[in-house]
Amino acid sequence: MCVARWEDRATGVACCVSNLMHTLPDSDGRQVLTKDASQRKEGQSAGNGPVLVAIDFSRDSGAALVWACQYAGRIGAEVLALHVVHDPVETPGSYRRSEADALRPMEDVATEMLNQFIQKTAETQPEVKPDAIATQLVTGIPETRILEVADQTGAGMIVMGSRGRTGLPHLLLGSRAERVVQRAAIPVTIVKGEPEDE
Repeated sequence: MCVARWEDRATGVACCVSNLMHTLPDSDGRQVLTKDASQRKEGQSAGNGPVLVAIDFSRDSGAALVWACQYAGRIGAEVLALHVVHDPVETPGSYRRSEADALRPMEDVATEMLNQFIQKTAETQPEVKPDAIATQLVTGIPETRILEVADQTGAGMIVMGSRGRTGLPHLLLGSRAERVVQRAAIPVTIVKGEPEDE
């Protein structure tokens, strides 16, 4: 059931706010899964804080960064790019790009990787303006820390890629993104990037 309907003037897409998750194409035709957070805490509203975009250096998180910048530009919000530093079992050593990195703290390598990721994305996507993007690194379990930082910063929305750096082929089935969507008290938008080249 739709609580409100409108047409996005920039994309011409008919939108509907409900307590259900729904998929809409963005301005580049990518499918975007959005959840309206009807469980929002009292006094907390979407749109007051930054658009928090979770970055894990995957192709889909690059698409999420682009979408977050486009959306934030339309509503006049800031963008906060967040990376949660952890060395997951499924991709051990992901912060060790060279032998020299093995001697550096993971946080230092991750900071460098985050800045390079934003710069590289900006090279092909003019809406991504690195100087206008705040960055933050935290350590811990990604889904927990994303929600904590969203709460601490008063984020108005969380934006994530549909598949993380492990490249699992499913959309939201048992993924970190699904756990964030289920537990978030603010709207969460999941962006699916361009398909991988075979």
